[in-house]
Amino acid sequence: MIEAQLPVLQILIPLLAAPICIFLRHPVATWALATGVSWVCLAIAITLLQQVLASGEIIYEIGGWAAPWGIEYRIDLLGAWVLVIVTAIGAVVMPYAKLSAEKEIDRDRLYIFYAMMLLCETGLLGITVTGDAFNLFVFLEISSLSTYVLISMGSDRRGLTAAYRYLIMGTIGATFYIIGVGLMYMMTGSLNIADLARLVPEVSQTRTIEAALAFLTVGLAIKLALFPLHFWLPNAYAFAPSVVTVFLAATATKVAVYAFVRIIFTVFGAINILHDVAIHDVLATLAICAMLAGSAVAIYQDNIKRMLAYSSLAQIGYMILGLSLNSDAGVSAGLVHLFNHAMMKGALFMVMGCVVYKIGSAKLQDMAGLGKRMPLTMAAFVLAGLSLIGVPLTVGFVSKWALIQAVLEKDGWWPIAGLIVISSLMAVIYVWRVVEVAYFQTPANGNLEKDEAPMSMVLPMYVLVGASIYFGIDGTTALEIAGDAARALAGGHE
Repeated sequence: MIEAQLPVLQILIPLLAAPICIFLRHPVATWALATGVSWVCLAIAITLLQQVLASGEIIYEIGGWAAPWGIEYRIDLLGAWVLVIVTAIGAVVMPYAKLSAEKEIDRDRLYIFYAMMLLCETGLLGITVTGDAFNLFVFLEISSLSTYVLISMGSDRRGLTAAYRYLIMGTIGATFYIIGVGLMYMMTGSLNIADLARLVPEVSQTRTIEAALAFLTVGLAIKLALFPLHFWLPNAYAFAPSVVTVFLAATATKVAVYAFVRIIFTVFGAINILHDVAIHDVLATLAICAMLAGSAVAIYQDNIKRMLAYSSLAQIGYMILGLSLNSDAGVSAGLVHLFNHAMMKGALFMVMGCVVYKIGSAKLQDMAGLGKRMPLTMAAFVLAGLSLIGVPLTVGFVSKWALIQAVLEKDGWWPIAGLIVISSLMAVIYVWRVVEVAYFQTPANGNLEKDEAPMSMVLPMYVLVGASIYFGIDGTTALEIAGDAARALAGGHE
């Protein structure tokens, strides 16, 4: 029965499609294949989410070998939800990619671009479904290696430097992670995540396990770009081709946050490691620094893609702050912001992709008068920017309000609620800088003739903008799924 094979098909389909792109080589054919595969992956992810909601966790044994001797895929509510996020972004990005990629990437390398996009999606989906700590590392490297190629493919030569810097930091992060996995294996003799959750409490007081936790935390913190381990992110987002930035900003760091959640709350959940080792205070401090520093630095950026990259640093801070609260409400707020940020930041980077397509620049001073020249595109920026700020009736408000409520539930943490508000108000400043230039300044050449981006780019952009508004009005759906996922994670240490 094909439904029973969906967990492995979720990985195999994009994995096998990637080398087919290499053989096809034709830009249009490879784009059509990548687009079709992305939509198939979305359909599978939605089906898996429905199955999990109806019947609970899905366990798929690779080759019929039972865990812990064999490798298994495990899809619970959180995993199924992240699968939908990644595949939905992929399904929206691929139609957008055709013209954007043709504009910024050499035509004779487009087939490589689509192959790498499919490999990157394969890695991200694999991280989400695998129930094996070592295979998580394998999929982490699949997504990372393809990402290095994608970042370097643009016409801006600074993308090569950004890719190299990301390669160095990514390799360090992966090395730290695999050392942590090796230390856990040394003490437990298992790599299966569910088995580790059962065995780790028996040896949790050993220095080896404490060292493993430290290596895993630092390694994944690099991958998710947690302050101050974020230095690879601004240049990677600013100088990569626009469509690559859209996909990475909306998925890569979110999946890294998911991997972090899986290690902390599943592997170490039975001993409530955030409380017992008191690392929640460290994570909360770093998250607050990320919120404030990211927003502050964003204000002074002239390259809007770089500005949005620093904004992402602040948004990652919100997610980690929610997780550090170590409560159902806090974890739920962090997880719902993971979903919401994917939509609004994906939309904002799509706006910048449209701007780069038409004017060839992402610099603030070059955007003068775009409110009149590109009305649909800049209207999308305003709507997504309001969500980034956290204005009511947008997804940004839903997750920030949930986070503030979670903070207020913790005794003595009320000043942090004020810091969340301050960080959000700082977002008003850098969003307004763009609005002011686009709507209230005239370009140097005086040209205000309407010159909108192609509809094949505008429509996917408005899909994400519309989702940001829809889930802001109907905030209960995402909050309920995030809440159920948070309670399931908390079950490990109740």
